[in-house]
Amino acid sequence: MEERGQGCAPRPPPPHRPCAPQAHLGTCGFNVIPCPNRCSAKLSRRDLPEHVQHGCPKRRVKCEFCASDFTGEAFEGHQGTCPQESVYCENKCGARMMRRLLSQHTLAECPKRTQPCTYCAKEFVFDTIQNHQYQCPRYPVPCPNQCGTPSIAREDVPTHLKESCNTAMLLCPFKEAGCKHRCPKLAMGRHLEESTKAHLGMVCALVSRQRQEILELRRDVEELSVSSDGTLIWKIADYARKLQEAKTRSNYEFFSPPFYTHKYGYKLQVSAFLNGNGSGESSHLSVYIRVLPGEYDNLLEWPFSYRVTFSLLDQSDPSLSKPQHITETFHPDPNWKNFQKPGASRSSLDESTLGFGYPKFISHEDIKKRNYVRDNAIFIKASVEIPQKILA
Repeated sequence: MEERGQGCAPRPPPPHRPCAPQAHLGTCGFNVIPCPNRCSAKLSRRDLPEHVQHGCPKRRVKCEFCASDFTGEAFEGHQGTCPQESVYCENKCGARMMRRLLSQHTLAECPKRTQPCTYCAKEFVFDTIQNHQYQCPRYPVPCPNQCGTPSIAREDVPTHLKESCNTAMLLCPFKEAGCKHRCPKLAMGRHLEESTKAHLGMVCALVSRQRQEILELRRDVEELSVSSDGTLIWKIADYARKLQEAKTRSNYEFFSPPFYTHKYGYKLQVSAFLNGNGSGESSHLSVYIRVLPGEYDNLLEWPFSYRVTFSLLDQSDPSLSKPQHITETFHPDPNWKNFQKPGASRSSLDESTLGFGYPKFISHEDIKKRNYVRDNAIFIKASVEIPQKILA
């Protein structure tokens, strides 16, 4: 039998020693244990240092600003309120100070704090309020005339100068009439007493000028409203009353609006005697035409010589019967004075200037036979035939 070497002899494995559980739990990182600060928290041993240093409400913490000692729970309430902490001004003025000084700084020292204006009560940033006072409407200023009033709100100065300041220089109330006098308010009463007659004369002259201006404006308005196509359609409303009025007043004449024969042409006007005139008085409607002074008379040929047609329009419904207008036409007599170039003084109310036309245009009986009168109105048409070469 072969002999084995002593070093090669197999050795049995060492016997297994069972773990000691209690000894391991005392160091095991996963073992759950209570917080040593008795905060009621339970956590694994490996998380305990972080909890004890930062999370435990029962830990002891010292404030870095005021050096006071707090529990962790109390320190959370102390943070952000520590009076010794250095903070920036909330108004962003750039200043930095301990929190306990912030209130005084904000109220009385910060250049960016808001402050009401002493005079107008509007809010302004403190470092701009000085500039505001140069414009503040309620800032007290002295009277520029040095009348002795101690202080006046800036916005009230114009009213003071106009109504209260005895030394203010005033223009005479009759300045629009032409008085150029200027004196202190105290002396104005004396000026008015001494200048009554002169002021009356100025006012009369002003009224005269204004009357002339009104007449010119009225003429301008009339010219703008005048027709310029050689045709006038004249509505005489309230016919029954006007006819009755014409019967009670002898030779009572109605005048149409003026019209032009063409652009830059003759200015004409139609007139009517509702109760007749001359041989037609009390029995007929009489119509006439006259030449008025126009804007373009110096450019026209005289006497006026173009054919004129009058019509009393039948207002019957064309769908029921053919209208039967009453129409008369004439060529102007060149020897008739009304067709000569008119003077500047002739107007529509110049009774000495007679028109040319028909004293018996239509009888009162015939005017009732058809719808010449309808809705208590009549229509008179006047038209002038102007050669095409003149219109061109």
